[in-house]
Amino acid sequence: MSDPVALRGRAEGEAARLPPLLARAEHLAGTVLLGDHGRRRAGMGDDFWQYRPVQPGDPRRMIDWRRSARGDERFVREREWQIAQSVMLWVDQAASMRFTSGKSLPEKGERARLIALATAILLVRGGERVGLTGTLLPPRRGNDQILRLAEFFSREDSGDYGVPEHRAMIPNARAVFVSDFLGDVTEVKTALAKAADRGIRGVLLQVLDPSEEAFPFHGRTIFESMTGALRHETLKAGELRDRYRDRLAARKAELQQLCQRSGWQFQTHHTDASAQSALLWIYRALDRGTGA
Repeated sequence: MSDPVALRGRAEGEAARLPPLLARAEHLAGTVLLGDHGRRRAGMGDDFWQYRPVQPGDPRRMIDWRRSARGDERFVREREWQIAQSVMLWVDQAASMRFTSGKSLPEKGERARLIALATAILLVRGGERVGLTGTLLPPRRGNDQILRLAEFFSREDSGDYGVPEHRAMIPNARAVFVSDFLGDVTEVKTALAKAADRGIRGVLLQVLDPSEEAFPFHGRTIFESMTGALRHETLKAGELRDRYRDRLAARKAELQQLCQRSGWQFQTHHTDASAQSALLWIYRALDRGTGA
């Protein structure tokens, strides 16, 4: 049986992490909403969106005669697109995501959670359902769902590298996978293949620390995984730089090709860049993936 004092301490620690994450995610989402038209587009719905000139093929019942009476041109009254869709998130919370190369940089996992939660906030505000891949948190609307997502994102996995969760993926939905994608790429292939079979399109956002891109190591260096399970010592780290960069470039190219074959989109984000740039890319990539 768990020690009640220790259990309470862990619970309070987890709870303390939620408000800062939520506050940062809300602020980040707000920076994207400012000046942005959002996800609104013409379609089925009740709310007025805009007037536009009549086009060939428009039925007469769509013409707004009151607006058209103001001049010689006829106008159609368009309504806002309100068909809510489901977006499923997977955020890598394994040990490799806890890496940072400096005190001034966030951990990869911290940046991944922030971007994913801000994405969820934007989507929920747009009337869409958001949840996790798998069976733990099905897509739903509302602020309560944001709180549930924040709670799940506060948890950590014990393994070195994360494995994409691809169970219970809703057909024809969209998905967002956020990870460093430095583990076994076979699991990514499996997840994207199953997603493609279900008509799911989405985005892969690879989050890397800048040192993982530059490999700024020289001389005697000990490389160790975050769990300590993997360890390699070398006296000439500089001689590994080209081989490392080639392997990283090959991994990115493989991920890009997997996405192209599956109808997904791929992007790499570095933790020394602004989180806003990554959020805006995801938001626009999901919008392009709707087929509208």
